[in-house]
Amino acid sequence: MFDGSTLHTFANANMNFILNEGDMSKMEINTGSTVRALKAHLALNVKSVEHSIEFYRKMLGLEPSKSRPGYAKFDVENPPLNLTLNERPFGERGALFHLGIQVASTEDVLLMRERWIEAGFETREEMQIVCGYALQDKSWVADPDGNEWEVFVVHKDNLPTYYGGAESCQTDCQSSAPCSTTENS
Repeated sequence: MFDGSTLHTFANANMNFILNEGDMSKMEINTGSTVRALKAHLALNVKSVEHSIEFYRKMLGLEPSKSRPGYAKFDVENPPLNLTLNERPFGERGALFHLGIQVASTEDVLLMRERWIEAGFETREEMQIVCGYALQDKSWVADPDGNEWEVFVVHKDNLPTYYGGAESCQTDCQSSAPCSTTENS
């Protein structure tokens, strides 16, 4: 059990985690020691576990590893993710902005988008868009509770603009195509 001084000492330990380049299963703490991270965990509140299982089964292309009344778990290998669905009452969307899966190429974005379309999801595309200070290609879907998921690739990072289309693209933009925003359903 933590007392006040233990918690304060723990908080002041300045444990900054840094992903080791090329090995996302290990994180370094500033002390030089290594922590082997198995996967990220994301626990979502959902209104209906049954509806959400159906969505995530199609979105991820796999069956839940555990399903109980009011609860389901998906153990995703690529990308490594422990996703749990927790049936809890809530009103509108919560504080969550959106979720995403970063992939290696535009081809990967398009492959995931096609998989989602084949599963019957409505997709929204943003190609050659500046978002989060980076030039990206994206495709989006929303789960039954309105949580938006994007699959995206970053072409150029650390741009001076947070979000926009053609007007946000700088003259040094490394893209072979002009910056634009397109939407498809």
